[in-house]
Amino acid sequence: MPQIPEKIHELTVGQLSARSGAAVSALHFYESKGLISSRRTAGNQRRYGRDALRRVAFVRAAQRVGIPLATIRDALAELPEERTPNHEDWARLSEAWRSELDERIKQLGRLRDHLSDCIGCGCLSLETCVLSNPDDVFGERMTGSRLLPERRSAPDPKEKREKRSA
Repeated sequence: MPQIPEKIHELTVGQLSARSGAAVSALHFYESKGLISSRRTAGNQRRYGRDALRRVAFVRAAQRVGIPLATIRDALAELPEERTPNHEDWARLSEAWRSELDERIKQLGRLRDHLSDCIGCGCLSLETCVLSNPDDVFGERMTGSRLLPERRSAPDPKEKREKRSA
């Protein structure tokens, strides 16, 4: 990983990419979402403060555990401008996110269990299948399968012969 001399207080997008491991396109995306910020030089080139390194690391760590970007942005907005997230910030925020992640884990477990049930029976019954008909919402409105578009029934082959002979 390339080292950046201490006397350099601003990084180009290439330097930030090399140091953080994030693609340049990802850095531009993070900036467009308000996760990091830059200033523009007279030549319209982006320059990032050194705090952007820690912010990018913070964003990527939070993304790896499934935190949505909007939630990450809100968390970073709570920090004073130009201050990098530190250990205490991460501890406080990760504690707040823990219950959200626990709930998602429960939901995924339920989904996995329902999928296993479905694979086991293979019926995809519109009356009882929790995947294709949760809470039997279709059964409350109508009977029979109405998920597939109705097709006109094919004419009876006997009818065709009678029409030809007439």
